Amino acid sequence: MGLRREDAMVQHVYCVGSYARGDWGVGSDLDVIVIVGDAPTSVVERRRCYEPTEVPVPADVWVYTRGEWECLREHSPHLWKRLHREMVELGA
Repeated sequence: MGLRREDAMVQHVYCVGSYARGDWGVGSDLDVIVIVGDAPTSVVERRRCYEPTEVPVPADVWVYTRGEWECLREHSPHLWKRLHREMVELGA
């Protein structure tokens, strides 16, 4: 995923979930978090923009603005802790 090279709005791309933890198996999907600087589009439109098309497994993509990502810690502390514990940054 060269998203950071292809799209100047993309600040970080992380893998989370079973692929990041190394315990994936048959039926696992790829969970990806994309952090963008600012986005005038809705969450649904953002997801559609960053949906990976060249991966051999189903992918679930979460696209957060920088502000939304920073607010996640306060609004969903358990999710934030889990994501930060297992996330692996994907190459630029």
